[in-house]
Amino acid sequence: MAATEKDIKKALREVKDPELGLDLVVLGLIYDIEIDGGKVDATISLTSPMCPVAGQIVEDVKTAIEGVDGVDSAEVELTFDPPWTPERISPLVRSSLGL
Repeated sequence: MAATEKDIKKALREVKDPELGLDLVVLGLIYDIEIDGGKVDATISLTSPMCPVAGQIVEDVKTAIEGVDGVDSAEVELTFDPPWTPERISPLVRSSLGL
């Protein structure tokens, strides 16, 4: 059975931003997910272009996606266009963080 975007996002909820301790989906850092059979291409961002663990987060995203049933391979592209802002976080979570 082919993986769905919902399956991919569920797996990505396990990947946390080390500074904020929240997952990349909640933070609005998942910009795009494209599924073509067993191949998944994901475009993500980070809260800061100067993130010292950017490489590890990209690897964690790739590993999480490849762990989803129906996924054979994953490519992860890191982008800062458009730059991430706290407005990408859902309003409920943003208010609980005091943002």
